[in-house]
Amino acid sequence: MSFVVSSSASDVAIHPDVLKSTIAAVLGDKARRITVALAEVTIVVDAANYLGVMQTLRDAPGCKFEQLIDLCGVDYSAYKDEAWDGLRYCVVSHLISVSLNQRVRVKVFCPDDDFPVVDSVMHVWSGANWFEREAFDLFGIVFEGHNDLRRILTDYGFVGHPFRKDFPLSGHVEMRYDAERRRVVYEPVTIEPREITPRIIREDKYGGRK
Repeated sequence: MSFVVSSSASDVAIHPDVLKSTIAAVLGDKARRITVALAEVTIVVDAANYLGVMQTLRDAPGCKFEQLIDLCGVDYSAYKDEAWDGLRYCVVSHLISVSLNQRVRVKVFCPDDDFPVVDSVMHVWSGANWFEREAFDLFGIVFEGHNDLRRILTDYGFVGHPFRKDFPLSGHVEMRYDAERRRVVYEPVTIEPREITPRIIREDKYGGRK
């Protein structure tokens, strides 16, 4: 028995520079910045254009990003241990086109650091549902238009958002089961916060350095 394997255009990955040019032509001034690094294309868009850009990336002939494979939040408040003069919260999405064998990263910064909000894309890709709930739970980013935005990893009574850079390592409250009340109770944290990062001491000329 013999098999014949046919090739198609989708078998060959699009060169990132070509993809960058295609996306730039499709999005026009709706893309704030498009860059290529490590053979990966990254698009930065303003929050006002975010939903429209994502719909275009899904539907435009040269894009056809049918699948959203990841979405997460980022807190830039301690970016590289330097003073960051940009907006604090960012939503990062990774899209893939199976039909065209290409992928892209999209970044959108929330315009308000005190109340971070961006549009939901769960009506563009239904798989964004739990991703956006996770970003809401861990970073406190609100996704406008999400019809079931609840915590997904922490408890319903959890205080704060644990992936924010200013969230204490020991948390805000601790919980235990109270036998007398016959329920779980929340109380102030009794653990003293402390730095547990190990100190690394290397010998002179470590790694061949002079």
